[in-house]
Amino acid sequence: MTRYPKSGKGQRWTTIELRAVPPAWKGDTLSDGEGLSGEVRVTTTGAVSIRFKYAFRWEGKVRWYQCGTWPTTSLAEIRQKRDSAQNLVRDGVNPSDHTRAERHERQKAVEKSIAEAEQARIENLSVQNLFDVWIVDGVNRKDGNKELRRIFERDILPSIGGVPLRALKTRNIRDTLRPVREAGHVRKAQIMLLGIKQMFAWAEKEGKPWRPLLADGNPADRITEEQITPNDYEEERDRVLSAAEVKELANILERTTTEYENAPAGTKYQHERPLKKESQIAVWLCLGTICRIGELLMAEWEHVDLSAGTWFIPKENVKGRRKKKQDQLVYLSPFTLRQFKALHTLTGDTSWCFPSRDEEGHISLSSVSKQVGDRQERFMQRSKPLQRRKNNDTLVLADGKNGVWTIHDLRRTGATMMQELGISPDVIDRCQNHVMPGSKTRRSYLHYDFAKEKRDAWMRLGDRIDTILADNVTVIERRAG
Repeated sequence: MTRYPKSGKGQRWTTIELRAVPPAWKGDTLSDGEGLSGEVRVTTTGAVSIRFKYAFRWEGKVRWYQCGTWPTTSLAEIRQKRDSAQNLVRDGVNPSDHTRAERHERQKAVEKSIAEAEQARIENLSVQNLFDVWIVDGVNRKDGNKELRRIFERDILPSIGGVPLRALKTRNIRDTLRPVREAGHVRKAQIMLLGIKQMFAWAEKEGKPWRPLLADGNPADRITEEQITPNDYEEERDRVLSAAEVKELANILERTTTEYENAPAGTKYQHERPLKKESQIAVWLCLGTICRIGELLMAEWEHVDLSAGTWFIPKENVKGRRKKKQDQLVYLSPFTLRQFKALHTLTGDTSWCFPSRDEEGHISLSSVSKQVGDRQERFMQRSKPLQRRKNNDTLVLADGKNGVWTIHDLRRTGATMMQELGISPDVIDRCQNHVMPGSKTRRSYLHYDFAKEKRDAWMRLGDRIDTILADNVTVIERRAG
């Protein structure tokens, strides 16, 4: 049914009249003149709305152009839309097509704006953005990238992390490495450069969005290891502890431990805290087995057979390239067996030989090395004492005339002792779990494991250490236990 305003057919409805439209008119048509009419609609709650449309003839047929729904859209706006549609029809333009074209243009404008915003985002991707993707998808180290992440987050990203990749210059990387090198941490600077190079090499191979941002190529390629290495830097350490230094070390560990443990209550602060007992044992195990410190600190008790006197090192814990790593079975001499037994009294109720504080894993692989280095402060070239770390010279040997010693030097020292005992270099290499040189074919056919020779080498090394330590041996064993 078509209804008209009170003023009659051909007249316009007023807002007051529309407000008075009853729900009973649902489905009726309200004529507003000049081709504009509205359909009465009623919601389930009884609310009345009127949907207006404009009728026009196009290509011999009546067409409809939607002008809006009252009261969401005002009558004035509805009629204005009708008037615009009339003008378009007079100009030979279908108003519905015109609306669709406008909507399409608006959509294109929105899509263009989104694309421009995305392009701007890509163009401003930073070194930090690259690192966040690379550390997850581009690199997979044995420790789950923990050490690599630590190096970047502590030493690299604070300097260049916020720099857009397209603006990163070689000098930015040099400026990041320079203070580390000038502080004397050359090896650290080399490791940082290697990580940066690896990250940018991955970015180049990965392609979009990273490669286009490196318009001038890999900025790290123009920095070589030689450029950040001082001419007088000795990359390969050759420090070997003499027999006198080994004995002095045992005396120092014994004296500092005894003085601290026997100090009266309230006076311990007057004595330097000694190296932790577990760390002292780690020192002697590194010397007596010539293992790597990382292999030792990752050891689990299930791999140590105190009855058989063996320690199994799975290849997953061995340093080196994945395809060239190999398991190792260490035969424990009486000396090293005593150390493991002493360690077992301290940590044997856990899964790990050197457990972390929460006992959920092993301690940090740098823990013992830091403890040893902190007690040779004179060689550390520190601008100021480290917070919550030891800063003394209690582990300096031979009054420092031979320089700093490290945990890794003990591996070299033990191997040198084997050499002095007349053990062949091939057997020493196998005791150190080095991958033997030679052709792939040779390694495929020669499978003798040298177990007898290795056992003999470790036994003779243990005897040699016992001889050097002499009467210190029983003291060490008693203290560690």
